[in-house]
Amino acid sequence: MIIDTHLHESKYSFDSHLTFKEAIETAKFVGLDGICVTNHDNNYLRKEIGNSAKINDILVIVGAEILTFEGDILVFGVDNVPENMLHANELLEIVEKNNGVAISAHPFRNNNRGLGEHIRKVSNALSGVEAFNGSTFPYHNLYAYALATELNIPCLGASDAHVSQNVGKYATYFDSTIRDEEDFIEAVKSKNFCPVIRKNGYFEKIDIYTDLENTSLKYSLSQR
Repeated sequence: MIIDTHLHESKYSFDSHLTFKEAIETAKFVGLDGICVTNHDNNYLRKEIGNSAKINDILVIVGAEILTFEGDILVFGVDNVPENMLHANELLEIVEKNNGVAISAHPFRNNNRGLGEHIRKVSNALSGVEAFNGSTFPYHNLYAYALATELNIPCLGASDAHVSQNVGKYATYFDSTIRDEEDFIEAVKSKNFCPVIRKNGYFEKIDIYTDLENTSLKYSLSQR
């Protein structure tokens, strides 16, 4: 299964221009099997659809992107997210108590919201690193990939979409059938997954050299 493990919908993430309906429709159009809606510092969507649901043939899993003092962490399996800002290790303890999973989001993005080198201090409590984030500069993704590889932490891909055009830019391929949040958490814990990129209408495993080089060129041209 191919799942975009990080995106935001506009009702509960106020910086997003992507409606929940658009997220599902776009996911289906680009060939995804599922999406993880990880709104900022809340999982209010769980109250509307539960922790996961199948909508228009797309599996929707509700997590949250939580900003800690050290940076953003994606969490799954936590019903009640903290109301106050915590340190990363405190949030990770909560995730562990709930038998959930935690993923470092865009670790080296240049907005001071990634864990960066702090990953080294909490690596044992992380289930993955978002090494390929579709809303992050390629060389920052490369830093994340290098650190995750050094520490032997599994890498995921995700769009971090706030607009429909970015949905599925990167995603994660899981070597198992995922029906709900429980399956998703078990799949992440199993480490049987890999990041993928959408190219020419299809999802492919990432060629770290070719794909990042081509994406870097596109970013460079777009800045002119």
